[in-house]
Amino acid sequence: MAVTYREAGVDIDAGDALVERIKPLAKSTHGPGVVGGIGGFGGLFALNETGPWRDPVLVSGTDGVGTKLKLAFALDRHDTVGVDLVAMCVNDVITTGAKPLFFLDYFATGALSVEQGEAVIRGIAAGCRDAGCALLGGETAEMPGFYARGEYDLAGFAVGVVERDAIIDGRRVAAGDAVIGVASSGVHSNGLSLARRVLDWEGDAEVAAALLTPTRIYARAVAALLRAVDVRGLAHITGGGLPGNLPRCLPDGLGARLDRGRWPLPPIFARIAAAGPVDDDEMLRTFNMGVGLCAVVPAAQAEAAVAALTGAGEAAWVIGAVEPGDGVSWA
Repeated sequence: MAVTYREAGVDIDAGDALVERIKPLAKSTHGPGVVGGIGGFGGLFALNETGPWRDPVLVSGTDGVGTKLKLAFALDRHDTVGVDLVAMCVNDVITTGAKPLFFLDYFATGALSVEQGEAVIRGIAAGCRDAGCALLGGETAEMPGFYARGEYDLAGFAVGVVERDAIIDGRRVAAGDAVIGVASSGVHSNGLSLARRVLDWEGDAEVAAALLTPTRIYARAVAALLRAVDVRGLAHITGGGLPGNLPRCLPDGLGARLDRGRWPLPPIFARIAAAGPVDDDEMLRTFNMGVGLCAVVPAAQAEAAVAALTGAGEAAWVIGAVEPGDGVSWA
């Protein structure tokens, strides 16, 4: 008797059913520039339809969600990690001053559940709408025996565009510039391996909900900031925390002095530190500690920057200043 692909563990019909379900989700993210729809071998995007552009430069970024997926598996909640996926990619791209254009995802699992897959893609579509970019396409891979039952992996890829003469690369940052911190929504998608080890997240619904809170997407906030002030540097605060990421937008010979009393510490970080216990230096280099994005602006424009971010729906504070040296020091 002939053996089928389904008997080997791959259900083509389920894959086709998932594609049909996600077509309207993807379409809900489409705007100018999208050519065609989901289902082809490649996603088509017409850059000139989003212009006019004088000297456009494309900016790309890729990332995943990490071990935050372990919480989604254990709690059987799959509708938010897609937001994290978009955020981790888009928040990197926008640090150059780029406008996000489109996003592609890779969803891989051992045995495809259409319902689970749809929930994940629904989150990705929500993230794309928040970021103002199109879900242009993606890939669903069913690999029997490669993943544990009910588990999957996610990867994403984002592309944005910026005028060459508007690229933000930190070269114009000067001593005395202000550092603006923009609030995170919590742990985001970094440090979850440590958080899961020290916290009773399976027995505490409040902790589990806090850890699963989606990563904040800053695309609209950065766009508002760029319209309001002279942004000289932007840093997405991910793994490595403030000490590991803020210096990436500063030129050689300059560092930043930050005052930790300038912003509130979300309760989840205090719980992690106490539960470990995890010492202060380890917390600072592992987690964002309540600041998901930093902007460097001229000191005279600091309050205007905070006002622009507040108007865009973000909590923001002047958290420090640029000074001669290197790395991050603390007031």
